[in-house]
Amino acid sequence: MGFRMDEPPVTYRSEGGVAVITLNRPAKLNAINGAMCEALKGAFERLQAGEDRVGILTGAGTRAFTAGADVNDVPQLWRCIPGVGVTLDKPLIAAIRGHCIGGGVILVMVADLCVAAADTRLAYPEAKIGLSGGMIAGLAGRIPHKIAMELMLIGDEMPIERAYQVGLVNRVVPAGTELDAAMALARKLAANGPLVLAMLKRFVTGTVLPKGPVEVGGAANRDVSGIMASEDLKEGVASFREKRKPRFKGR
Repeated sequence: MGFRMDEPPVTYRSEGGVAVITLNRPAKLNAINGAMCEALKGAFERLQAGEDRVGILTGAGTRAFTAGADVNDVPQLWRCIPGVGVTLDKPLIAAIRGHCIGGGVILVMVADLCVAAADTRLAYPEAKIGLSGGMIAGLAGRIPHKIAMELMLIGDEMPIERAYQVGLVNRVVPAGTELDAAMALARKLAANGPLVLAMLKRFVTGTVLPKGPVEVGGAANRDVSGIMASEDLKEGVASFREKRKPRFKGR
């Protein structure tokens, strides 16, 4: 069955406590536009709030995990990045195949684990086109500094075996088996204590991993935006105008 234009840009499927979140624009190499960015943010929020214990992030089709930001509809990518625009305490596994470009590398960077098909083509070419949002700078805190700089500043493709050697991916598997391999890891994680998993992830992402300035700024923007959109803000303004004591609800 082919892709239909009315299909959602991101799909969410639960399987035994594991959420399979799929970037779903295969005809566009799963390029991330504004609608996909907001849908992906919503999927991560659903994972955080729901009963699923682990998330797998993958791409529809065989050609690409994602080709990165859609140049015809450039999104505010930080909004859908776990730990930046959206809170996600649960483990996230990236299962990637084919092109993994630009924003796709960022999604792999922030995932807790990554399983890559042997035919994965990983590159961050923004320096070649003179455009960057800067979030990739955090990669230098996840893999060796000079390897990260080579990927960012030169922009050439990194062989997937090299990505495995430097710790950007956990497994390299035959093409077509990456989702099964990710699911095997996810089931092991889902059987473990969720409070411990969440605590350790918060400790690592909160204090151990260095963050780039765009990651820090995006997280601050997320928190401020939450205040500005809150019911409490509306109540505070209304109580000021009505000269009464505010009745805040914490939401």
